[in-house]
Order: sequence, then C-alpha cells, then structure tokens
Amino acid sequence: MSTKTKSNIRPFVFFPAFILLLVTIILNFVNPEAFLTVTTAAKDFMTVQCGWMFSLAGVACLIVVILAYFSPLGEIRVGGANAKPLLKKGSWFAITLTTTIAAGIMFWGTAEPLWHLAYPPIGIEPMSPAAAKFAMETLFLHWTFVPYAFYTVPTIVFAFAYYNMKKPFSVGSQISPVLGNRNQKKIDIWVDAIILFAIGTGIASSFATAVMNMGGGINALTGINSDKTLYIIITIAATALFTFASGSGLFKGIKFLAKFNVYLYYIIIAALVILGPTVYMFSLGTESFGGFLSGIFSKALFTGAAASDSWASGWTTFYWTNWMAWAPVTAVFLARISYGYKIKEIITMNFLIPSAFGAVWMTIVGGTAINFQMTGRVDLIAIMNEQGSGAAGYAILNELPLAGVLMVIYLIAVIVSFATATDSTTNAMASICTTGITEADQEAPLYLKVLWGAIIGLIAVVFLATFGVDGIKMLSYLGGFPALILGVLSLISLVFIMNKPKKYDIVDNGEIVSQEESESTVL
Repeated sequence: MSTKTKSNIRPFVFFPAFILLLVTIILNFVNPEAFLTVTTAAKDFMTVQCGWMFSLAGVACLIVVILAYFSPLGEIRVGGANAKPLLKKGSWFAITLTTTIAAGIMFWGTAEPLWHLAYPPIGIEPMSPAAAKFAMETLFLHWTFVPYAFYTVPTIVFAFAYYNMKKPFSVGSQISPVLGNRNQKKIDIWVDAIILFAIGTGIASSFATAVMNMGGGINALTGINSDKTLYIIITIAATALFTFASGSGLFKGIKFLAKFNVYLYYIIIAALVILGPTVYMFSLGTESFGGFLSGIFSKALFTGAAASDSWASGWTTFYWTNWMAWAPVTAVFLARISYGYKIKEIITMNFLIPSAFGAVWMTIVGGTAINFQMTGRVDLIAIMNEQGSGAAGYAILNELPLAGVLMVIYLIAVIVSFATATDSTTNAMASICTTGITEADQEAPLYLKVLWGAIIGLIAVVFLATFGVDGIKMLSYLGGFPALILGVLSLISLVFIMNKPKKYDIVDNGEIVSQEESESTVL
C-alpha cells in the first residue's frame, strides 16, 4: 500500500539548502558587489586551487567504472536475483539520455567548438586546422566518457546500497560502504542538505543554458530580442512545463517526454547528415576521435599550469564541476529506474551508450559548426558575439533547406530536453528531503517539486540576467566543491563493493531488513 499520506519534509535537509539558495538571490539584489565578490572568490578557489582535483577524480572514475564492468559486481542484479525491471530498455535509454544531457548538448554542441576554434589554449593558432581538430577533440572530452563516468559511479553505488544493502533513501547512502554504520543518521542529514544546495546551483546552471538556447530560437524565428525580459518569460513558461510533467507521475510524464525528445534528436541528426557537410563532419570526427582516444589521459588531466594558461580552468574545470554537482542527486533518480537490471547493464546504459551518442552528436553538430565557420559559409562567431551563444545552432539551421521547420524542431527539442532533465532531477531533490519514499511508492509530493523548480528557475534567471554565460559558469563552481568530496567518497565506496560484493549484498544473502529499520535513519 502506498505511504504517500505519511510523507513529511525532512526539515534539517530541506531548509538549510533552500535558505542558502534564497540567500544567493537576495544577496544579488541587496548587494550586487558583495555577491560578485563571493561568487568570484568561489570560482577562483575552485579553478585555481581545486582544478587538478577534479581532473584526477574524472580519470579515477573512468578507470573504476571500466573495472566494475568486468568485475564480479557486474553480474549482480539490482534488487536481488529475482528483481524485475521497472522499464523496458528503450524507455530506460531515453530517460537516462535526456536526464543526463539536459539541454546542454543542444547549446554547447554548436557554441563550444566555435569558442575553442577562436580562442584555443596557448600554443594553438586560432582559426587554424589545428584549432579545428582541437575543438572537436575537446568536445569528445567534455561530452563522452569522463562526464558519464561521473554519473555512473554514484548511480551504481546508490542502486546497490538502497536496493541490495537496504540503506536509507538518502544521498548519504552513496558513501555508506566507506563509513560503515558510524553515525550514518547524522551524516545522511548533512550530506543530503549540502548536496541539495550543490545540485540546486548545478541544475540552475543548466536551466540558464536552456533559457539562453530558447531565447536564441525565439529570436531566430520571430526577431524578438533575446534580452532579460524574454529570459524571464521563458523561465516562467519552462517552469510551468516541467511542473505539468511532474504532476503526471514519475514514469508517465518523463517517459513520454524522453521518448519524444530522442526522436527529435534523431530528426536533427538525420537532417544535418543529409543536408550538411557530411564528408567533412565524419572525416574530422574520425580524425579527432582518434586524437582524443590516444591522448585521453593527458587531455583529461590538462590544467594549463605549465604555461600559466587559464583555458582549462575556464572550460574543463567548469564542466567537471557542473557534471559532479549534478551527479549525486541525478544518480538517485538513475538508480531508481535501473531497478531489476544487472550492474553491467547499468554501466552499459549510463556510461557506454550515452558516451557513444555524445560522440555521434558532437561529430555531426560540432563538425557542421566548424565547417561553416572555417569555410566562411556563415560567421557564427560574429553572430554569437552579437546575439549570444544560443543563436549559433539556429544560425546553422538557417543555412539549410527547410530552415524554418528545422529551427522549430530544434527549439522544441531544447524545450523538451530541459523539461525532462529538470522534471527527473527536481523529483529526486523532492524525494531526498521527504520521508516515506519506499520501493513501492517513489513519488515525492508535487508541491515540493514545484518549490524546487521555482527557486532554481529564479536563481538561473538572476545569474543569467546579471552575468550571462559567465553567470552560468559561476553557478557550476558554487556547487562543485561539496560534490567533489562526495564524489571521491562514492568512488571509494564503489571500490569497497567491488572488492567484496557478496559481503554487502544482503538481499541475495537472504538477510532480512524491515522497512522500519531501513527508514529509521532518515529524518
């Protein structure tokens, strides 16, 4: 029987995170100078002092995920040997992909390679063939194996801890193998509160990205200026959209949106392959993917310290902080929809397949952007400088036959991508600060989803209106450090589980843990 009526807010989890996020908004309005000082200091700390930590964490996650696939842990089924999957693999893929890439792949797929082409690190000539190859290699770095390793590690640990170890429904369960039973109750409260703030800034960053991309689409289609007023209108409309999706339930709304979204991706890919510079995009992609694979560790660990180059801190560290800020809470959702599958299948669905999709998308979309810029077909960099980074994708489509139709499809894809990712993540956020979540009833109260969505949308539009793209990056840095600590502990937890999986798998060992005992540590 559902325990929905018994759900209550966990006050020591919800209020600290919610109040801290409110403070960021209030401080911006009351004292913008102090606000800028605080956020800049946080950014400088993350990039200058901690950039190397994120780089090492990314490589470590990559290695451990690969080892986990081939370890005995890979054969263990989440929920026990007799557990049945909640989703078919097609739906599982669609939800996983759209939850993890959000609208970022739409925005950065065109904008990022152009910025790398024009402003590469020291030692690479801007707008040169070397810069073009570097830009494509960097897309593979930022959107394939390393970021999905960030997601996969906590997903495996939470899925195993919650379903097979019968740990509480808490982000803190991701580090329970490291901590054992020492002060688990208090640690869960602290971890959940801190990580809710981290994901709040991370998802607000992606929210802002989506708003900029939607603004660029509306400007391209209607001529309406992509300014602060438009951003506010888009934010309100977008919040209403994912709130509607949230009200339809955990699987109904998300499953429909995710599948629809994936079909839109396929249409965009097909259109660019048929109508775009096909030979160039695949040739550059093939060459660059080889360069990426041959130097994956040097690229992932590049900090720019030797040449005093700030490129890595402004780009790679930005991405790693953003991915890590999303990972702990998103992993809670990804773990829930992985029920009934083997760990090896979870790695395939959360690491291998999305990475492959990211490589294909960046080859086609990024390759088209680079080609159009390098051949002079359209000056995309000038368009971005004049209209904002969100205009690049639409400027590319405007050069193709059926431009109007393709731009509408692209805009719809951005909107649906945003709605799917925000819906799933705010669902996880609401669930974490709620009691009464069980395997039988995984729905958090709708008002909590709406509340989190509203505060995140407000933060996004404030940063975006104040700082633009730099504001998006600042948001990522704010939540990155606590996520880094949790991510490292989660990685160590996965190593513990891999070493002795049968020891931790109490479900298949036949041990019985009552629901009351399992939830007794959650406040």
